[in-house]
Amino acid sequence: MFRIVEKRLLSENVTLYEVEAPRVARRHRAGQFVMVRPHAGSERIPLTIADVDREGVRISVSARSAYDLYLSRTLKHAKLLRVEGIDASYEQFRKDGLEVLAGLKPRLVSDAEKLPGSRVLDGQVTGVQQAVGVPKKHESAAKFTREFVEEIKRSGLVAKTIEKHGVKGVTVAP
Repeated sequence: MFRIVEKRLLSENVTLYEVEAPRVARRHRAGQFVMVRPHAGSERIPLTIADVDREGVRISVSARSAYDLYLSRTLKHAKLLRVEGIDASYEQFRKDGLEVLAGLKPRLVSDAEKLPGSRVLDGQVTGVQQAVGVPKKHESAAKFTREFVEEIKRSGLVAKTIEKHGVKGVTVAP
């Protein structure tokens, strides 16, 4: 049987369970699903496994990028192979047959289209947050900026611009 390592209430209807399941962990591959049945009368719930932090996994990454810094602190088993620049990390991944390419989602999506059999894992490691700011003392400028940003989102201009330029893996903020 499996051992529950941690159980934490995240919100009223959501509980995080960390489960020790060595047989499942040994056999998993990125993109596979584990079927969970919380209790005998419940439906089966699919959960994705996208954990690449294991021995023998090599990850190509652009040196000193945000995701390099995050992965450097987080990974315990996989090996980061750093190169200078995003194009070089893709080439290293492709040429050396590495298991994982770390990068920003829009670029990963376009790279995956060039590599039959590859896929972009769900979720994200890091994200580039875009923002517009105005000093508080400029109240009328702040009000105008806030209204302008909401209008270009509401009108669909931001979505149309993302589509026009073929940026994949990006959505308009709520």
